Amino acid sequence: MIRSTKFHGEIEIGQEDIYTFESGIPGFLEEKKFCLLPLEETPFFVLQSIETQELAFIVTNPFDTFRDYEVKLTDEVLSTLEIETEKEVITLVILTIHDPFNQTTANLQAPIILNTHKKTGKQFIMNGSGYMNKHLLIYPLEVGQGEY
Repeated sequence: MIRSTKFHGEIEIGQEDIYTFESGIPGFLEEKKFCLLPLEETPFFVLQSIETQELAFIVTNPFDTFRDYEVKLTDEVLSTLEIETEKEVITLVILTIHDPFNQTTANLQAPIILNTHKKTGKQFIMNGSGYMNKHLLIYPLEVGQGEY
């Protein structure tokens, strides 16, 4: 099917590329179908709504930047997403892009969990985890270590 997207224009999206979020995403509960599109030449992706062209989230793999980041999925999440093995799971976090880019933040409190085999997804809110919804993606260097 041809769909209009926020960042990629009109593109062909196959049924096999669509993730179903049974509960929607907080703030967008009616939005149930998304696809994951790469942002070329970046480590980022776009989580694009299938139904609403302007609804798209910039996401990234949090483990590339936040080496000590941990996500412990609950039994409810494992069941809802029909996760059987760790190999089926992709964990992403939503970014809030700022200008300048070094002020961009990542929502580590509520990662997006995707089951690549069952094509299901959920935003998992980790209350009490100590993570916040606005962690700087790029940390400033210590004084005297040069510029970034």
